[in-house]
Amino acid sequence: MEEEEEQPSEVELKKGRDEGHKFRLHMVTWNVATADPPNDVTSLLHLDSPKSPDLYVIGLQEVSAAPLRFLSDITFDDSWSQMFMSVLAPRKYVMVSSIRMQGLLLLFFSKLEHIAFIRDIQTMYTRTGLFGYWGNKGGVSIHLSLYGHVLCFLNCHLAAHMNYASERVDEFEYIMDSQTFDGKKAQRIVDHRLVFWFGDLNFRIQDHGMHFVRNCINSQNFKLLWSKDQLNMMKQKEQILQEFEEGPLDFPPTYKFDLNSDTYDSRFYRTWFDFNSKKRKPAWTDRILWRLRPKAPPIIGQDDDESKSDVLKQLDEDEEFPLKIRQDLYTSNMEYGVSDHKPVVGVFTLELRKVYDTPLVRLQAEGDWSADIDALVIYSRLQPFSSSAWDWVGLYKVGFRSVSDYLTYTWVKDDEVAFNEEIMQVHESKVALEEGLLPEKINHLNQSVAGLNLQ
Repeated sequence: MEEEEEQPSEVELKKGRDEGHKFRLHMVTWNVATADPPNDVTSLLHLDSPKSPDLYVIGLQEVSAAPLRFLSDITFDDSWSQMFMSVLAPRKYVMVSSIRMQGLLLLFFSKLEHIAFIRDIQTMYTRTGLFGYWGNKGGVSIHLSLYGHVLCFLNCHLAAHMNYASERVDEFEYIMDSQTFDGKKAQRIVDHRLVFWFGDLNFRIQDHGMHFVRNCINSQNFKLLWSKDQLNMMKQKEQILQEFEEGPLDFPPTYKFDLNSDTYDSRFYRTWFDFNSKKRKPAWTDRILWRLRPKAPPIIGQDDDESKSDVLKQLDEDEEFPLKIRQDLYTSNMEYGVSDHKPVVGVFTLELRKVYDTPLVRLQAEGDWSADIDALVIYSRLQPFSSSAWDWVGLYKVGFRSVSDYLTYTWVKDDEVAFNEEIMQVHESKVALEEGLLPEKINHLNQSVAGLNLQ
């Protein structure tokens, strides 16, 4: 179910003002050119780093969408999602949300300890290919609330080729305008406290010739290319782009490479008349940008009482529950050669004051559990929240990989949650017991399981 926005209690508000908390976010964008996943993603995810992320956000483009493969992926998770889940689940990460539109794939993973505080999860997609009818190009997004701060992650694959810079900006603006979300806080992408925009944005390096570009890359003198990067150039005249920040491009351009090598495009491309078409000029097509919501405008000149109220609310929120972002790393990873693009990694630190730090409900296994009978679980509300007919309680095996990995579930009656603050009881199928799910394990995970499934 989609949770209604609950109002934090006075105790929680006080806690939110007391202390700032830091969260480490690891982001990846990669055009995988229909390839299968590599055997090892240790360096891509920095699995050997002493600082483990709290969150992983992975955006892929050109995941294989051939008809047979795509039909298989609809029934079962695609091979890339399977691979990332198999790698991250043993490290106690859970795939909280995902969305796919043909070749575009967006995955959101969280450490288990945060799951009860990630709420109001919604996904959206926008097609821009073939005049908006085809999903080979476009954007997919995940909207969520992290400890009360509303974030949006937007993975895009924009129009290709050197001469389409303006079209790329038009597509981005169309995606920003067309995607809307339920709720009062952030109905549009620009309303979110923090937006990440990333993907194969397809902006090229213009004016400079091939020889100059490659010499700058070989000498690692990347700064000489920045002024002719189309995204930087478009920022000079497009207001919406000026609101997004990006770290310095202090890494080699990520496109285009010969497969399984670090060699930039060396092939000649077949044309209608001959085999002498130009090689592709290297470019920073793969990017990660972010936008922290600007401070509310002055109330002076605001004639509408509702507009004044909205501005005051935003000012209060920004003051009481500040959100800061710092980029710790922005680089490409040259190790991987399965695609003609190299992946780009961005590591961020989010510092915020929690709007809430109490799960919605608490679950507890009751009595002795046996595979011969149904199990009994009791739960109680820790916060008031609006319920719906879609509320459910699920049982998960310890080490579950995603929110869809429940062994069994049971529906919660609407009036039980909405109007009654006493302890409730639900019966779980003995299927869970046959899988070896023990009461003490449920009790150990009561906050996470409750927060995950009743939202």
